[in-house]
Amino acid sequence: MLLGSWTETFIFSWYVMVPLMLCSIISIAIILERILSLRPDSVIKPALSRAIHELGYGGKTTLVEQESLDEDTALSRLVRACLMYTSWPKDENADAVQAYARREIVRLERGLVFLEVVTGLGPLLGLMGTILGLIRIFSSAGNAAEISTQSSQIAAGIAEAMYCTVAGLIVAIPALIAHSLFSRHIEALTIDLETLCSELLGKLYTQAESSETAQS
Repeated sequence: MLLGSWTETFIFSWYVMVPLMLCSIISIAIILERILSLRPDSVIKPALSRAIHELGYGGKTTLVEQESLDEDTALSRLVRACLMYTSWPKDENADAVQAYARREIVRLERGLVFLEVVTGLGPLLGLMGTILGLIRIFSSAGNAAEISTQSSQIAAGIAEAMYCTVAGLIVAIPALIAHSLFSRHIEALTIDLETLCSELLGKLYTQAESSETAQS
């Protein structure tokens, strides 16, 4: 009975249900892709993070360079940027790395804009389907020959129209939950990346200062 009602609703309000179905499919694809892409090991390579922590002030960066080339992660790209501009002053290097970091954040947030749109679009599409369905029901209510038949048709029509609102919420709620969780997770990853890059920059320029002091 419930499946039949959903089928009738899909046919009755296809102009709303089809976009909702497309939004649902795309949202699920984005959620699964972000789950795989935002794993901590996929963003911050543990071996590279350990190499940065173990790098001494004034020590050689050979291990850090090697680990940054082994895998293409967000941290690896930022570390390569840090090492690329070591001939620049520390402040200019930090500004350059910050520009690279903004690009990495955009990569981490890929697809989240669509999830945010779906959280608002889903209920609105469902509400539009409900309202248009009710308009169609009441505009044709006077055509029924008997009152009992008319009442049953209106009740069935209202139920079908309300399914549009339910469908919109079913699409929007998972997108809202996923968007909130991913945003918090990306914020935590961003803090970790910023901390590691700051630590590396501090050690790189302490190394340079130590070398200048030794030469003098």
